[in-house]
Amino acid sequence: MSEAVSADIGLEQFGEIAREIEAEVGKVIVGQEDVVRSVVICVLAGGHALLEGVPGLGKTMLIRTLGDVLDLKFSRIQFTPDLMPADIVGTDILEETEDGRREFRFQAGPIFANLVLADEINRATPKTQSAMLEAMQEKTVTVAGRRYELDAPFFVLATQNPLEMEGTYPLPEAQLDRFLFKVNMPFPEVSELIAILERTTGVEQPQAGAVADGAQVIGMGRLALSTPIPTHVNEYVARVIVATHPDSEDAAALIRQYARYGASPRGAQALIIGAKINALLEERSNVSYDDVAAVAPAALRHRILLNFEGQAEGLSTDNLIADVLTAVPKVTS
Repeated sequence: MSEAVSADIGLEQFGEIAREIEAEVGKVIVGQEDVVRSVVICVLAGGHALLEGVPGLGKTMLIRTLGDVLDLKFSRIQFTPDLMPADIVGTDILEETEDGRREFRFQAGPIFANLVLADEINRATPKTQSAMLEAMQEKTVTVAGRRYELDAPFFVLATQNPLEMEGTYPLPEAQLDRFLFKVNMPFPEVSELIAILERTTGVEQPQAGAVADGAQVIGMGRLALSTPIPTHVNEYVARVIVATHPDSEDAAALIRQYARYGASPRGAQALIIGAKINALLEERSNVSYDDVAAVAPAALRHRILLNFEGQAEGLSTDNLIADVLTAVPKVTS
């Protein structure tokens, strides 16, 4: 498969395509607008998203539906304790040629796709989870000393069950940091649950159609990257990241008391690109503090590590992020 060529996308077309994507996903997924918005931002940024929630909330269905909406090569990897790295990236197999000789041929694994669903990623062992690191960061895989590039666009949308559940393994911090966003999928409200039952317990099942292709996705990402960001917003993001570190003089109060580690520079990058795309989705070319606040929980919740006291108090990293956003001063341009 050849790499998709970028399409020229303007601000108006960006909004039209984004609305069509969200509308098509909404034909299948009831509610969860914030979750859908976060996943769409990740896709347009060319990043990876980690969806967390208890089984049965529609995490896999959401990603499958997005695969239907985007005209891209889709693959699914079901992570299990016996899954091996070669099952993900592929392996060399020995074949007999037409002239009777034997030679090795690389058989690509399911990672060779544009949209990869890594289902229940934390059910696999750390060794297998580490096989995703190079693909997610470098967009390449190495097999038997040979390097293979993955076609663009490429993004991993992974699901995981809460770590308290039996048979799960915590993802390494290095792998967590490679996800642009971590998105928590909440339990639906009563009205949403009723709508889910109405849609899914009859003969007719809702279907979503394709509304965008790889070239458009890449073009929308390029437009987002080219969107200027005000200096004062850029500086605010930098101060926010510094304020997540408990040993910093500028650390927020809850961070100083309950955090073990703060966010990495990738967290700052996630805030900036996420804020840019959020502004464009709202049909604005100016990025504001509100855009940063809108994406901050998803961009930072997996990059801040609670200490023992914070875990004992039953706090979440979202509590700490809210305190940081309040504590860091905003200045006008």
